[in-house]
Amino acid sequence: MLDNVAVLILMVSLLHETFGFPERFALRHMITGTALGVLIGDLLFFFLALWLAKKTNNMQVTAMPLGLDTPSTFGMALFVLGPAFVAGQQQGMTEDAAAHYAWEIGICSMFISGLFKLVCALGSGWVRRVVPRAGLLGSLAAIALVLISFFPLLEILHVPVVGLVSLAIILTSLVGRVPLPFKIPGTVGAFIVAGSMYGLMVWTKSIPGAESSGFDPSQGLLPTEWMEALRCGWFSRMQDTLNYLPLVIPFALATVVGGIDCTESAIAVGDQYDTRTVIGIEAVATLAASFCGAVIQTTPYIGHPAYKAMGGRAAYTLVTAIFMGLMGVTGLFGYFYQFIPAVAVFPILVFVGVEITAQSFLATPRRHYTAVAIACVPALAALAVNFMDQIWFSVLDQGKNPAFAANHVLADKVQTATLLSHGFILTSIFWASALAMAIDRKLVQSAMYYLAAAVCTLFGLMHSPLSNSPIRLPFAFPGLPESMKELVLPVELQGQMFSWFGGYVIVAGLLLLWAYYLKVSGQTEPHGHADLD
Repeated sequence: MLDNVAVLILMVSLLHETFGFPERFALRHMITGTALGVLIGDLLFFFLALWLAKKTNNMQVTAMPLGLDTPSTFGMALFVLGPAFVAGQQQGMTEDAAAHYAWEIGICSMFISGLFKLVCALGSGWVRRVVPRAGLLGSLAAIALVLISFFPLLEILHVPVVGLVSLAIILTSLVGRVPLPFKIPGTVGAFIVAGSMYGLMVWTKSIPGAESSGFDPSQGLLPTEWMEALRCGWFSRMQDTLNYLPLVIPFALATVVGGIDCTESAIAVGDQYDTRTVIGIEAVATLAASFCGAVIQTTPYIGHPAYKAMGGRAAYTLVTAIFMGLMGVTGLFGYFYQFIPAVAVFPILVFVGVEITAQSFLATPRRHYTAVAIACVPALAALAVNFMDQIWFSVLDQGKNPAFAANHVLADKVQTATLLSHGFILTSIFWASALAMAIDRKLVQSAMYYLAAAVCTLFGLMHSPLSNSPIRLPFAFPGLPESMKELVLPVELQGQMFSWFGGYVIVAGLLLLWAYYLKVSGQTEPHGHADLD
């Protein structure tokens, strides 16, 4: 339960602190539907566990754990909701109108994610056969290590006396599996100790308390604004949402991969869940939540064997479902957001990040570790660009010019990092998959991934030279209707796009020639990796 609370706190704080998004709007419009997604998903998995227990005559079946997807929280807040809010303000909207616009973009994103996951539920086996684990899990490791672990760590170490204690308790108990007295769960123990330390230090004025934003948590009680989503007026924003698909779809794909892996881990400890059913429930929960105004998707959580070992059965997800549902519908989350110190709960997110990263390597053949590692590089670019953007806007607000504005060499590096960061999840998937295929000497398949990257680059799904990386046509095709010419990439930016496109095409051609050489010379078998499987 606490990890879901931490994710919700993270979403609201990221939006407010990074983009100035109004907290009251987030709590009264976004939180309820997002929490209801957890309620719906956990209830469905609770009933699925009961059905499986009856079918197999095994009352020891453990329900599949489900909660809010942490990678999507970062992705939606930093790359979809926040930019959409800023775009709305740039169009002349008021703060509330821009927030409403961003909310509708988020709902559309969830709806599209749900539909995508429904399709994947039918073809989950095909996804696993076509894309190597290094490509699927490498992008997940990149998000987990660079985004999920790093951003909360900054908040934790802002008060290191408390943060280090909370982080140490979480990692020692959950990773080291060292029990706490009285069998207290590690997350609860960390919250009690760190939260008490934080409150005592604020009370004794050893550290300053959190700056008040003027938000009254009672303003979030009994929200009804989320019901507006039930009227489906957000469908009118579907066209605008298409610009965010390069981020939305990969995050949805990541939850599908997570669902597949979670199902396999459940099967390994005796709970014979069907992969298509698990992903189908995940998709239904996301779709249902979108009609309630959700902006963060749900996903099965890693750790089914651990929950089973701790004695969890069918009913333990029911507790989470009821807790999250009540918190969302009543609006009590506002009090959690206001009074629970982030330094006490954010270590849970660091644990989630490092655990996902570790699982990504463990579930990947050792010979493909380098492919998983290279998947993290585009995410590093996204991290660097995020900080540069914050610095840029900060100095512009002060009427100054950033240092790199007059330094052409530095400006070129910033531009390159920005292009690498756009669509970084797809870039991670293609780079890691191509390298994994090359390691196995499947150079034709490797070339196909580079060609796919070239096509995505052509339409702005990757390396877009435009801010917010919207989907664009590469040039004006003959007979293109006048109304669609605004969707064409500006001529002055086409050179940058074709440079990346050409690079991928040349690499693909080179690998195809290389594959032919290996075939005629009889060197198609992998060499030197048998001991690394």
